Amino acid sequence: MNREYHRWYSPALNRDMELLVFGHSGARALIFPTSKGKFYEWEDRGMINALAESINNGWLQLYCVDSVDEESWYCYWAHPSGRAQRHQAYDHYLRNEVLPFSERKNGNPFLISMGASFGGYHAMNFGLRYPQQVSRILAMSGLYDIRRFAAGYYDDNVYFNNPVDYIPNENNPERLYWLQRQDIIIACGREDSLMPNGRTLSEKLWQKGIGNALREWDGWAHDWPFWQQMVLHYISGHD
Repeated sequence: MNREYHRWYSPALNRDMELLVFGHSGARALIFPTSKGKFYEWEDRGMINALAESINNGWLQLYCVDSVDEESWYCYWAHPSGRAQRHQAYDHYLRNEVLPFSERKNGNPFLISMGASFGGYHAMNFGLRYPQQVSRILAMSGLYDIRRFAAGYYDDNVYFNNPVDYIPNENNPERLYWLQRQDIIIACGREDSLMPNGRTLSEKLWQKGIGNALREWDGWAHDWPFWQQMVLHYISGHD
């Protein structure tokens, strides 16, 4: 399996950022770690091995990015405005640095955004913000209402990174055109406390004519063995 380590200074974040690439061709997949997770988390947790067939056959190429959660939403000592600003800088890093990097390496236009737990939030938010670039979203056991991290504070950076808020107000015809053509998968355990949040987002998407697949798994299903099953089922097409 092709495995590459990359590191560069990010102008958006004003520090070095690291990522791992797995695979040599196929659909590009932007992989987000769980809350405060590292770029090597999916490798350590067996997710790369679970997808080895798709990667080795050239069907899928993974770009596993680092998080800055400890500097953004989880940076509880900072004012919420600063947390939101740092997340917005992370968004600029992804959009203006990571995506062009992936496009230079791989011309396949199909891009998947995926992650689990807080990575599910990142996958969903990034995908919905950039529907012209992201063809499929797989958000597993995710949170889609970020207001709990803002401690009552609200500004444009919070709003435009909070899917349950900006989707109901989406009226841009071009954005709706692309959003309605995305393949959006929301997977979560029925007993997971985040399941109601997933149902809420699914309903808000449908209200705007944005199709999505809400998949409720038995039990809690908020752990790596379940997420391995989910990626195999929804990405590789088999369990």
